Amino acid sequence: MLKGAPLFFFGTGIVRRWYNFRMDLKDRKLKLTPKRIEALHALGIDTAEQLLEYYPFRYEVLNTAPFSSWKPKDKVTFDGEVVSAVRSWRYGRNRSVSKFDVMTDDLILHVTIYNRPWAKQLKLNSTITVSGIYSGKNQVTAMTYTSGSMQEQPAVTPVYSVRSGIQQRTVRECIRHALEAFEDRIPDEIPESLRRRYRLEHRETALHMIHNPASAEEIRQAYRTIKYEEFLRFFLAVQMMKEESGTLLEKEPREFDRSKIEELIKDQPFELTPDQRKAIDDILADMASDHVMYRLVQGDVGCGKTFVACAALYAAVLSGRQAALLAPTEILARQHEASIRPLLEPRGVRTAVLYSGEKPAEKKRILNALAAGEIDLIIGTHSILQEGVVFRDLGMVAADEQQRFGVEQRRALREKGTMVDFLLMSATPIPRTLAATLYGDMDVSTIETMPAGRKPVRTELIKENSFRTVLADVKALLAEGHQLYVICAAVEESEEYDARDAVKTENTLRKVFAPDYKTGLLHGRMSSEEKQEVMAAFCRNDFQILVSTTVVEVGMNVVNATGMIVYDADRFGLSQLHQLRGRVQRGSSQGICWLLTDSKEEHTLERLEVLVRSSNGFEISYEDLRLRGPGDILGTRQSGVPDFVLGNIVEDTNIINTARKDAAEIFAAQDLPENQEVLASVYRRNRTNAGFVD
Repeated sequence: MLKGAPLFFFGTGIVRRWYNFRMDLKDRKLKLTPKRIEALHALGIDTAEQLLEYYPFRYEVLNTAPFSSWKPKDKVTFDGEVVSAVRSWRYGRNRSVSKFDVMTDDLILHVTIYNRPWAKQLKLNSTITVSGIYSGKNQVTAMTYTSGSMQEQPAVTPVYSVRSGIQQRTVRECIRHALEAFEDRIPDEIPESLRRRYRLEHRETALHMIHNPASAEEIRQAYRTIKYEEFLRFFLAVQMMKEESGTLLEKEPREFDRSKIEELIKDQPFELTPDQRKAIDDILADMASDHVMYRLVQGDVGCGKTFVACAALYAAVLSGRQAALLAPTEILARQHEASIRPLLEPRGVRTAVLYSGEKPAEKKRILNALAAGEIDLIIGTHSILQEGVVFRDLGMVAADEQQRFGVEQRRALREKGTMVDFLLMSATPIPRTLAATLYGDMDVSTIETMPAGRKPVRTELIKENSFRTVLADVKALLAEGHQLYVICAAVEESEEYDARDAVKTENTLRKVFAPDYKTGLLHGRMSSEEKQEVMAAFCRNDFQILVSTTVVEVGMNVVNATGMIVYDADRFGLSQLHQLRGRVQRGSSQGICWLLTDSKEEHTLERLEVLVRSSNGFEISYEDLRLRGPGDILGTRQSGVPDFVLGNIVEDTNIINTARKDAAEIFAAQDLPENQEVLASVYRRNRTNAGFVD
């Protein structure tokens, strides 16, 4: 049972406050019209709590300058009278432009504003305040406009992320209604002693400041409070997950002959890197300890994580227990079996592979042998998690690549064994200083040193969304007998998502390269059997060009595929692109990746240049963390871990360290009344996705 029984006996007052705070948007207290509720749903907002936590992504500060000082490209703000009828028209996909004239100080300014179809409702002679970019010759491209003169505008205006057709003022008004509905009733999550120690605001005050700031200082203070609260919740959730994962539970230490593992290592035709060696030592120490192992081995593509896992699985079998290795795809499961079986079977380890596409008779034979203890190591996909899979004595599970376990998967496997050790592997490495935060519920081993002789993928940035400029290079690659991946961001053409799609691209390339080369198509909408068939055919070189979505990111190990083209590269995270290009450096031949983008944004191009100059996964993931946040790095995180909205794990080091220490103190004193609010919040926020009790 979860340590700290008070979590299940929160006072009714706490429960009632949190229930009210989560009220549905249709509740009359919020005074929201059906149209506004529909707009909020479109933004992913379903409750009052989500509405109040829909923070601005930037602020407009009212800063005026006389027209005489304006220069082209300056950001300007002015007020005036609308003196012409608004002319509006649509173009492209769901795009519009509106033009009108404003008189300010006896000067006529010609205003253009894009994608604000409601601008045509502006009335002649009405007074408005406009913010935008001056283009010269009395031309202004407006970003926003509001009713009333500048004297009537707030000094600082929040700007929210909205979709086409939803106005900023709609979000602002909805948030104002929510703040009014909960006046003096928004609970503080931060214990009072900590709030006073760090001079933080009450939660209600911080929310008012963040949505209706009177100054930049109020924004700063609100950010301090909300960030600390986010990190405090995170580390408390991590503590809860540690108990759920069993890392705080005691077990009988595993007993195994260490000399046999040393023999396995010495028999390899390569020398382990120092980091591989340390990772194996960490794992064996965990297994020989009296606590359940829950360890992550992280390292760049090709750093040798699989052999580390192989040594760990061997140790589990030597201890007299069964072991399982989970892979995200059938083809990767087969590849693991092909590499691990020759290493372990001569040492007496009975190995089998299990996946959903297995023939019924063979599957039945494997399941019977597994239950009888006649199989020591099972390698497979999610099939291993099914109820019909019974182990005689499961002692360890290793999960490969992005196969991250949530609480439910851990529970499913725990029920198949007693005090099961867990080993997870990630090919998206996080710098050591940040790993303890992102993977706070796990022990972490990091492999930074790469095996000698491995060539990095050569990466080129093509500043157009076409590979015509490198077509000769592509043809030369194919002529040498190598294969090519072509990655698309979308499956099919869509009006809502303007990107090259895999279906249309495959059809085009089939005609371009016929009859010399054949093409194949792979995407997530295909059935599991169809995907496996396509990947197997590409492995056999039945076709030379595979057009695919990102489903190839995990599970493809085609040594002969040495080229990759990525359309719309700006739509992917750096770590994802690094993972993708890792598919073309599986052998000794030089791999090359062409990143295509027609983006003209300087920030976007600078971000992609990181991949051109660096092949270091740690540097790349750090840039992704800095620019995009942890969600894009971690993919599907274990359920139950809260996200950071304002907190930045790269920049907020001091707040992180403070919150981590405070969370440990709170968790150790769960029965104190002042700790009940934040514990209740963390439990409530995460109980849907994570059952914290066995």
